[in-house]
Amino acid sequence: MAIAFPIIDWGNGTNIYEVNIRQYTHEGTFNAFIKHIPRLHNMGIDILWLMPVTPISVEKRQGTFGSYYAASSYTNIDPAYGTEDDFRELISTAHFFGMKVIIDWVANHTGYDHQWTKEHADWYRKDEHGNFTELYGWVDVIDLNYEIPALRKGMIAAMKHWIENFDIDGFRCDMARTVPVDFWVEARGECDAVKPLFWLAECEILNYHESFDLTYGWEVMRAFDKYFKGEMKFEEIKPLLINYAHYPIGSRKLLFTSNHDENTYQGTEYEKYGPSAKAMAVFSCTWPGIPLIYSGQEKPNHKRLEFFEKDFIDWDGPVELHGFYKTLLTIRKRNKALQESASVLLLNTNAPNVLGYLCRRRKDRILVLMNLGKEATTFFIDHPALPGNYINLFSGMPVEIKRKETFTFQPGEYVVYHITYK
Repeated sequence: MAIAFPIIDWGNGTNIYEVNIRQYTHEGTFNAFIKHIPRLHNMGIDILWLMPVTPISVEKRQGTFGSYYAASSYTNIDPAYGTEDDFRELISTAHFFGMKVIIDWVANHTGYDHQWTKEHADWYRKDEHGNFTELYGWVDVIDLNYEIPALRKGMIAAMKHWIENFDIDGFRCDMARTVPVDFWVEARGECDAVKPLFWLAECEILNYHESFDLTYGWEVMRAFDKYFKGEMKFEEIKPLLINYAHYPIGSRKLLFTSNHDENTYQGTEYEKYGPSAKAMAVFSCTWPGIPLIYSGQEKPNHKRLEFFEKDFIDWDGPVELHGFYKTLLTIRKRNKALQESASVLLLNTNAPNVLGYLCRRRKDRILVLMNLGKEATTFFIDHPALPGNYINLFSGMPVEIKRKETFTFQPGEYVVYHITYK
């Protein structure tokens, strides 16, 4: 498979923070979120992914506020979030702090009262009776037809609108697999001609990397979910991890413990992973790929946020995991073993519930060990690539690791050792 668009320089060693504007604050506005940008910058966030900021259709709307993904326009801003100038202020503030902003792009479907239903009704799929229709079982949206050349031109023009008028830095493309990959190649070519962009696809299909820098790591995440439910053995996850590690250079996986869908429908990371929630966050930030942090995980937020209603994250009091995430995100920028072209070695720990791996590039190393079981476990590691003088990432204490070492970890306990050269 040819990689048509290699990841751009500022994507190396990066991370992504998903922003749910509606639920982020009591106000649910751009201006209210802007106040959090300096804190997120201090935490080490590089890329802000904003969930859709376009207005939501009224016809067949679910709940009071509806789905962000049932748009009534591709080029307007939902007034509930603020004005165009407010949005520009958000982006300019992020840029001031050296951060990038990508926006959610919903190319497969629109809401029932999208302006195109009146202006370009022929751009939509129709059933045998000539009515708008959709293929995936969603009740509040209708599908566009990518066999229509004019639709493709119109969609690309709408995407370029956000680059040219608001200076966004890329797109997170919703349900990307439901749109032909050749459209994405065409769209990226035209949009990147305006400015180099970062492209994230909500899909897990290898050939979509012909256009996208990053695809979702669902397969491994779902496997871990089954493991924590007792429906899958840990040994069954290892081949999936190895497959991710063998993805072509430039084809990265998005790793996460939560996002807007997971939080609402599958449960918080604490519901899913229990005492291993932080260990799984460490995995997301240290396995080769790009980590995603969802709105409020650093607080931490222990509740499911409403999807179709107004909700909010309670930011009162300290942001308890700010330092935890800052430590992880900072080492990603400094240590070459967590960046492009690094290798990863999955270690045999001789324990059914312990995950261990060693990332290496040049002289830099990251050694990660974690007990994902429900009981205290004694285990050992033994490999000729292990020996070295490491630093414990979270304590800052030096530690010498020999070829063979024995550990005893409590449930959910983890450790990250690193060797980092300048």
